Amino acid sequence: MAEWKKVAMAFALSDGRIDTKEVNILREQLFADGRIDRSELEFIAELRNRAESTVKAFDDLFIDTVKANILADGAISDAEVNWLRKHIFADGKVDDVEKRLMEELKSAAKSTVDSFTTLYNEVMK
Repeated sequence: MAEWKKVAMAFALSDGRIDTKEVNILREQLFADGRIDRSELEFIAELRNRAESTVKAFDDLFIDTVKANILADGAISDAEVNWLRKHIFADGKVDDVEKRLMEELKSAAKSTVDSFTTLYNEVMK
């Protein structure tokens, strides 16, 4: 049996871009069970990195997916900060979507670790 991530990645990136129709399908399927697990989180992050272009709705989906996973318990842990750091700095630059993500995480988290504050300051400078 084919691995779902490889099949979904191939379909979503068949033309190199992620459009609104694809975003709607991804959102429906990813949030079908009301939660985002680590595998789904890794999938959406890889999809973002591999896409040649995306629509704004995909940026919103990316942020919603990350927030749903990281803030599932309301707190941001050191392990979650490490995941954020790895993905935000993967391409050596910080874009507006990543800044918006950090803003939204900061405002929605019930508690954070000191390493989140350090990362937040690095991203926002």
